[in-house]
Amino acid sequence: MPIFFNSLIAQNKLSLKDVRLLRHKDTRADKGKTPYELWRDDRTNFDRYQSVQERNRREHLKAKYCASFVGLPDGRTLFVGLFRVKYKGLSKKDMPKVYTSGVDLAGRHDTYELTPDGRFREFIGKLFISWGPGKRPWIQRPDNQNKVIAELRPGEKEPEFPGFLMFISNLSRIKAETLPKGWKDVLAISRGVYLLTCPKTKEQYVGSAYGQSGFWGRWKQHAKTGYGDAVKLKSREPSDYQISILEVGWDINDGRRNPRP
Repeated sequence: MPIFFNSLIAQNKLSLKDVRLLRHKDTRADKGKTPYELWRDDRTNFDRYQSVQERNRREHLKAKYCASFVGLPDGRTLFVGLFRVKYKGLSKKDMPKVYTSGVDLAGRHDTYELTPDGRFREFIGKLFISWGPGKRPWIQRPDNQNKVIAELRPGEKEPEFPGFLMFISNLSRIKAETLPKGWKDVLAISRGVYLLTCPKTKEQYVGSAYGQSGFWGRWKQHAKTGYGDAVKLKSREPSDYQISILEVGWDINDGRRNPRP
């Protein structure tokens, strides 16, 4: 017999009409900056992403609470928190977009104050619902849509390492050490050639990591100042460079060749 998300809302003494269900999955996002990746790796920017909305969504977002979900790459819908909602008005200044390049211009977007609510806390990162076909609206009312709970995990599962040639990150994530632990372990025992790309100038720097701490140790050096000792980039102001791997060298633990991804 199915269990429904509305039963959790009722158990927590919330009125269905006071809640909106939000499913974030943005096809405009740059690689590494989807709503799911922002929630997983950069909660501050995920909160910023949620708090700025198009003006034509104001009527749909009229509610005291929102239950937020993110769409995963495999299409599943993961619960990431219950928030109290307060409308603050139109944006008063230009704000850089957190999911791609560009700016949200002042006066063209609604801003909201979203405060985490302690209820449902034990389900964050563990509960999946069946949202329905992919084209269904990303804002829905629970009093009209009673979602089936598809899965409840005992704990949040670490995402699998994407492979060396599919890996992409920013120096800010390296500095904050927000990458999954398993990823850091892989990068710390692997060496090779990598690419730094400046998001402002598109200038590129090819570097190599052959020290004892592998890619991870080398990138930590860069993250320390924004560009580390990349001589060709020292004339530029510190920037949140994007990192990718061009070639995998040798495993620093036993000298074996790392397998191609």
